[in-house]
Amino acid sequence: MTEFKHIVTPEESGRSIKELIRHHFTFSSRLMTKLKFQNLVYLNGEPMPGWIPTQTGDILLVKMPEEASDFPPEDIPIHVIYEDDDILVLNKQAGVAVHPTKGKPDHTIANGLMKKMLDDQETGKGQPYKIRFVNRLDMNTSGLMIVAKTGFAQEEIIKQMRKNRVIKKYITVVTGEIPEEEGTIDLPLGRPYADEVERWVVPEEEGGSPSVTHYTVLDRFAGHSLVELKLDTGRTHQIRIHLSYIGYPIVGDHLYCHGNPFEYRRIHNIPKDFHEEIVSPYINRQALHARYLAFRHPVTGENLSFEAPIPDDITQLLATLSNLSNQAAADREIK
Repeated sequence: MTEFKHIVTPEESGRSIKELIRHHFTFSSRLMTKLKFQNLVYLNGEPMPGWIPTQTGDILLVKMPEEASDFPPEDIPIHVIYEDDDILVLNKQAGVAVHPTKGKPDHTIANGLMKKMLDDQETGKGQPYKIRFVNRLDMNTSGLMIVAKTGFAQEEIIKQMRKNRVIKKYITVVTGEIPEEEGTIDLPLGRPYADEVERWVVPEEEGGSPSVTHYTVLDRFAGHSLVELKLDTGRTHQIRIHLSYIGYPIVGDHLYCHGNPFEYRRIHNIPKDFHEEIVSPYINRQALHARYLAFRHPVTGENLSFEAPIPDDITQLLATLSNLSNQAAADREIK
């Protein structure tokens, strides 16, 4: 269980427990209420109410509330990159949804995490916790995700995200050779129709949310570009929409490979609930991978950074495109 400790200094003598907690720890009002009603604040080893005054040398201890998720456990592989009592960082595989939804009630990362949690408890390697996804990835996007084990850890990392202090970098392959070496896409995104999963560029005055994506072209071959992306915001489908909007859709993206999905369906008289699952001869999902994450640990303050290797299907895609590019160059030499 995560604990926070403070020894009262001579300058603090006489101040109440509640005052010192608010001064030294960044707990939310909601968490403070839980601490109060669950008697999780201790002074010199004994539970104490917040109004009690302190003295020099008193040991103030705050324990985090115990919570646990109850997703049905399933044998879904969980590739752990880092784990401690407060957070878990995993490398998500493509093809698995993050959490249960109405359309996808099971076989998710949450179900796999639940089994891992129960297995760890049986072997004495861990304690129960409530699964809180700090960042999320689309089902067919692979890469790094943060899971917070406490509400405090989740709140602290979200604060960093709001201040743009969490660095998130992705790698992708797009259709088309982007001419400039780098650029920024600053376009608001929204959900034009509440009953449809797709988003698109929507003016802020019509409900769109500010969205910023920075990109750097790493390579070009066979009519495609290998691109690295850094996000200032984390809107649903942000990278996929931004790249498609400027004319360079992600290879294998069945939702946005034709640009505006609503216009495309209207022009071609396609039902809104129809989605072609495989739209590329080279890969059967969108070639998008969350490769890098950096943030400050929510409890220790340590600067953490993680990198997930490019998955095999994107590596194979790059090899195929490289071969096509080399073959095209050889054909031109022969001519």
